Amino acid sequence: MEATATKSAKDIVQAAWNKRPLIISGPCSAETEEQVLETAGRLAKTGKVDMIRAGIWKPRTRPGSFEGIGTRVGLDATGPKQTGLPVTVEVATAKQVEDALHFDVDVLWIGARTTVNPFSVQEVADALRGVDVPVLIKNPINPDLELWTGAVERVAKAGIKQIGLIHRGFSSYGNTEYRNAPMWHLAIEMKRRSPELMMINDPSHISGRRDILLDVAQKAIDLDFDGLIIESHIDPDKAWSDASSRSRPERLAELLDSIKWRHETTTEKDFITAWKSSVSRSITSTTS
Repeated sequence: MEATATKSAKDIVQAAWNKRPLIISGPCSAETEEQVLETAGRLAKTGKVDMIRAGIWKPRTRPGSFEGIGTRVGLDATGPKQTGLPVTVEVATAKQVEDALHFDVDVLWIGARTTVNPFSVQEVADALRGVDVPVLIKNPINPDLELWTGAVERVAKAGIKQIGLIHRGFSSYGNTEYRNAPMWHLAIEMKRRSPELMMINDPSHISGRRDILLDVAQKAIDLDFDGLIIESHIDPDKAWSDASSRSRPERLAELLDSIKWRHETTTEKDFITAWKSSVSRSITSTTS
């Protein structure tokens, strides 16, 4: 009986992982058990979300900010899993990997602040050896594709077979339009290097603002990304972190309905054209 249940859970995770477009949503930070459960329930009710995300440990730039609710409440995935949706969280250390797996988290992701440090990536990779779990890897904070590629290689060498990429934009001094400059040409170049890997976009971290979420998400879909990871909260203005980029679950559903989704298969010619166009716009933006 237990083996059947486990197999069924893996089937659900696999079906979500293979879906295109893949839609992941949930709070930037898990604040309370009630907040996580209500957010997960309302997202599931929309019928448009494939995985629930929540930040359990939050690496903050400066001390004193909310750094996550921690293991006990945050990692008890039983509640969110009542929705029938897989659960994914960020991990940055071996201990966090162990805790996440202990609580049966379905999918793990490596954040931008971890990807930038090969020592940290290697620690996470070592903790993943012998484990059968999908792993998503965000681009590093700084625009360095070698670090992103290196993170993929380290995780792959640990034996992880299912690896995906998350494009969340890059830090850029003086950038005002976006919280993190998308630098689309870098994401496209990374996809060109590793066409076998799923690439999803994180418009919440790129935009930093609700008013341009749709524009960023639409751009990603126009460039044939495989899905989106978008933050959601039951009361965005009262969120304990990144309040300005959150949307209520119902508003998220409206945003997803507003996107013009690609249905045709992108050809190699289409991809190269998009890549050249993105590079040209990026150079123009940088020099203007």
